[in-house]
Amino acid sequence: MSANSPGLLIIERILRDRGSIWQQIVEERDLNRLTGQMLASSAVALALYGAVLGFFNGALMALTSAVKLPLLFLVTLAICLPTLYLFNLVFGARLSMKQSVSLVMVAITVISMLAVAFAPISLFFLITAPDYGFFKLLNVSILALSALVGLRFLTGGMRVLAEHGLLSPARPEPAVSQPAIAPAQVTEEKVPVTVGAPAANGDGAAAPAAAPAPPVLVAHAPAPGQRVWDPMQGRYVKTPGVATERPASMTLLHVWILLFGFVGTQLAWTLRPFFGNPDSPFALFREIEGNFYAEIFRTIAGL
Repeated sequence: MSANSPGLLIIERILRDRGSIWQQIVEERDLNRLTGQMLASSAVALALYGAVLGFFNGALMALTSAVKLPLLFLVTLAICLPTLYLFNLVFGARLSMKQSVSLVMVAITVISMLAVAFAPISLFFLITAPDYGFFKLLNVSILALSALVGLRFLTGGMRVLAEHGLLSPARPEPAVSQPAIAPAQVTEEKVPVTVGAPAANGDGAAAPAAAPAPPVLVAHAPAPGQRVWDPMQGRYVKTPGVATERPASMTLLHVWILLFGFVGTQLAWTLRPFFGNPDSPFALFREIEGNFYAEIFRTIAGL
């Protein structure tokens, strides 16, 4: 089954053939469909995992958590995406808004699918060890681990875009553009031969002139830093020897990831409850007080 087969789940394509995902984003090809698939898959996966979280307090809390968890990720994306896009524009990157959305949606899709993969484990501890503090810390750890893996996909995708020059300002094309060559290019060079006067042979007749020398095949190695085709990776890579400057967008990406994490955790605190404290009555939202990190420390101290 090919990577573009309609029967292949989008998460399976991301994990098995992420190179084709990055190439599609680089070429800005059919990104509306790709983003729509990732959005639908993420919403369903997060809704299922949110339902598991809310079951600690009952069916009504499970229903509200199934709605609030996808909303948490989508609102966080809506808040932070303009910052990422403007960061790239300020430092000369040539990413479009569609490319930025698709790139971040790859990370969110991986996060949501990993979270729903942990849902049976979370449900197991919910049934066998229904302790509120432990259950809360367990699921916060699951979401944190899933987020770390998903954000690694995001940085990996940005590196691919950097290799294609999309994170650096456009450079003027040279007067004569040289096509990419293979790791070694074979050219023909004719060796000049000096032909003198014909020498006489034994019977006094003139000897025939020497035949021209055949062309000599000379292999030229690619210059350091030149882009050549790597058949193992299936893409163009730069030859070693010249240190490439790291785009400023890659540094700002890590800053943006921290920003995304802080916004997401504070928004989660604002949209709580997700688990539903059994000692408190059902409520769609709680009063905003304290912060997410102080609550985690209190939970750890209370175990």
